[in-house]
Amino acid sequence: MSKNIRNIHINENNLLKVPKITIYFWIAKLLSTAMGEATSDYLVFHTNPYLAVITCGLIFAASIWLQMKSNRYFAHYYWFAVIMVSIFGTQIADVIHVVLGVPYSFSTLFFLIALILTLAVWNFKEKTLSIHSIYTPRREAFYWATIVITFALGTAAGDMTAFTLNLGYFESGLLFAVIFFIPIIAYFMFDLNEIASFWVAYIMTRPLGASFADWADKPTKFGGLGFGSFTVSVVLTAAILMVIIFLSVYKIDDPG
Repeated sequence: MSKNIRNIHINENNLLKVPKITIYFWIAKLLSTAMGEATSDYLVFHTNPYLAVITCGLIFAASIWLQMKSNRYFAHYYWFAVIMVSIFGTQIADVIHVVLGVPYSFSTLFFLIALILTLAVWNFKEKTLSIHSIYTPRREAFYWATIVITFALGTAAGDMTAFTLNLGYFESGLLFAVIFFIPIIAYFMFDLNEIASFWVAYIMTRPLGASFADWADKPTKFGGLGFGSFTVSVVLTAAILMVIIFLSVYKIDDPG
């Protein structure tokens, strides 16, 4: 019986669609969030914003299709999807504020409620929120729906602290860095639930990366370093590509 259980466990690992959680996962995630913020800003403010959003939406849909069509975790498919979620998720939150005029505080609350409801339905249907159980289409659909909402929520929350609360980009980044490390420290030192620790930290990566990306690219008169969204986007894109190539070659985060 134990041999059969072991075989089932191995088969499930071979079908897992998300990476193993290592330090490289968090590095790639933070780079992708920052890169998505800078790239979205450049596309929206330096090209036709409507064409940019539509194009990114189509590429986002294609990236999710490729990821869900694959039969197991592949670093290039997974992180391509994350990058496109980062860019398109940022655009969704920005469109709600800039085009529809919805205040950041309201959009932050809206996406927070949407996230809670999504996680609740996911947990009700699948009886677990563990990312170590993403090996069925329905669980993966819940996973990516959650990811999209966390990116939109993080974008709105980061802008809310920077503008509505007048903290500025750098100070907002420091605030989210502290919140990001709290569940990680609590997990290792106080045995906080693994699933809760992961999702709280994961949600915080978005406003954390985006705040520091904004700080780097925004003009000095707005509290930034003035490097520009194009420069920041190119540098971060190069960095995330190197990480993805590294993971693809050495398969350090392969769940199998």
